[in-house]
Amino acid sequence: MPLNQGLKPSNLVQALERAFSILDILGQSPQGISIRELSTKISLPKGTTHRLLSSLAYFGYVRQDSKTRNYFLGFKLVELGNLLLSQLDLRKEAEPFLRDLAERTNETVHMVFLDRGEIVYIDKVELDHNPSGLRMASRVGLRNPAHSSAVGKVLLSDLPEEELNSLIKEKGLPKRTENTITDFLPLKEHLRAVRTQGYAIDDEENEKGIRCVAAPIYNETGKVVAAISISAPAFRVTKKVIQESLKKEVMETAFKISQRLGFKRNKAK
Repeated sequence: MPLNQGLKPSNLVQALERAFSILDILGQSPQGISIRELSTKISLPKGTTHRLLSSLAYFGYVRQDSKTRNYFLGFKLVELGNLLLSQLDLRKEAEPFLRDLAERTNETVHMVFLDRGEIVYIDKVELDHNPSGLRMASRVGLRNPAHSSAVGKVLLSDLPEEELNSLIKEKGLPKRTENTITDFLPLKEHLRAVRTQGYAIDDEENEKGIRCVAAPIYNETGKVVAAISISAPAFRVTKKVIQESLKKEVMETAFKISQRLGFKRNKAK
């Protein structure tokens, strides 16, 4: 049974191939399926099939009916599907606001979300008539550490403390430039300030010569789902320029996008 429409990679992990085959079969079985029938369909021993199902059930991708003992797709897939749709909707809803922000400020604008402890660029608006001629290394799909960027700090500031602690323990705080915050306690104090003030600044902490200011995007429940930033050469965008104009520009644009997603100001945490 084909799992996707691309070429099958030579280094495909067998356990994952089997797990996704199970998910495909369950998706085609609205009445559920017994472990015996499932093991026959995927040509695996019942014991192996049970171990795969147990692992998938633990993570929420499979569930078992307590009466019929049949297996069904799990609700984790609904959650992931909704997250994917929200990300697609977010980019569509945000695009005109991002372009307007870039044109009004004559600077590069990014939008990112947090994934597995890293930021992922999901949109970038860089004007053709860039006055500095400087092109940033960022691109859609690129991943970066969260702690060294303005957008990343905005997203980290919304995490529960336990999740933040776990993330930092796993990812560490690698030094990107001489300005990167690499100590945990100063970072936590910095993130508290970011959360209070509603914006973050990257003072050449991720890329030498680039300064950024970022603000959060909220969904209808008041959860931070993404962040946008204005990025520019540090020689042109000073801290004074950020405080006097750019922080207001990025915060207002982020709020407009949040409103399009159903956010109301009193829902913010």
